[in-house]
Amino acid sequence: MRYPIATLLAAGLLGAASANAQTAKNAPVLSSIKPDFSHPITNIPGKTIRTVLVTYAPGDSSPAHTHAKSAFITAYVLEGAIVSAVNGDAPKTYKAGEYWTESPGDQHGVSANASKTQPAKLLAIFILDDNDGPLTTFDKPH
Repeated sequence: MRYPIATLLAAGLLGAASANAQTAKNAPVLSSIKPDFSHPITNIPGKTIRTVLVTYAPGDSSPAHTHAKSAFITAYVLEGAIVSAVNGDAPKTYKAGEYWTESPGDQHGVSANASKTQPAKLLAIFILDDNDGPLTTFDKPH
């Protein structure tokens, strides 16, 4: 079965932020992280697609984090604009309809709403090994 790119992207972004994630003390927190769905990929034994819907209030951000060891992620911006930087790269702003990807082991250093006045929303789509988790682990402060 073939899925539209938006569906696959959404699945990755949702998985990126999970209910298992823990925030650092005094770190900014996301307005909402909602697991959306999880489904085995029947033609790729041992792999699952998971999605997470991440909603940022105006000015919201999330602490630096990594994802499950096997996770390939596509983050698809549904609404507003998100500033993101992975592996120490320069931050880039992604607007609704745009996306970025993260490979297994990548460190997501910047993830924030680009606006101080408008909300932003993204869908994280994860392709990962069955039972790999937690989906997101926030870095410990130094």
